Amino acid sequence: MQVFTSLNKEYLALRKQTGDTCRLFNKSPSKGNLKRIKGLFLQCGEGVIIESGFHCDYGNQITIGDRTFININCTVLDAPINEAAINIGSDCLIGPNVQLLAVSHAVNPTERVNKQNFAAPITVGNNVWIGAGVIILAGVTIGNNAVVGAGSIVTKDVATNTVVAGNPAVKIKDI
Repeated sequence: MQVFTSLNKEYLALRKQTGDTCRLFNKSPSKGNLKRIKGLFLQCGEGVIIESGFHCDYGNQITIGDRTFININCTVLDAPINEAAINIGSDCLIGPNVQLLAVSHAVNPTERVNKQNFAAPITVGNNVWIGAGVIILAGVTIGNNAVVGAGSIVTKDVATNTVVAGNPAVKIKDI
């Protein structure tokens, strides 16, 4: 995990600008405002659809492949550092109310009072289906063609061509 301090002036300004862009899109999810959301990202493929209710903190280390669909109320707690990038592959289906949480805080209260953030990458392979209400934690990789059942909390890597579900998510079967 990488450590960064989100309270420095540069990160505060970037988070405010990103928040303003997200709020504008969520208030009026027009093609122009969708283009602004996609412009936040490091890379965004062709045919990506993002429904309203989308929120990210920075956006500048998010990549999304072609033809991915992100349903309503997706929250991405991302970091502005490339060591904690969020990569979503092509042809993914991301259900409503999904949370991708690449950022966390110290468990130790003495460390936490310093307001440092810990971040690790999240990688979602190609042709992945993430069901409604799923939470994916920092440092997780989800392999190609995997399915994550609705309401799951993903704390560990998910193998290619598998179905996982539960809290914490566990393998249900191979595809």
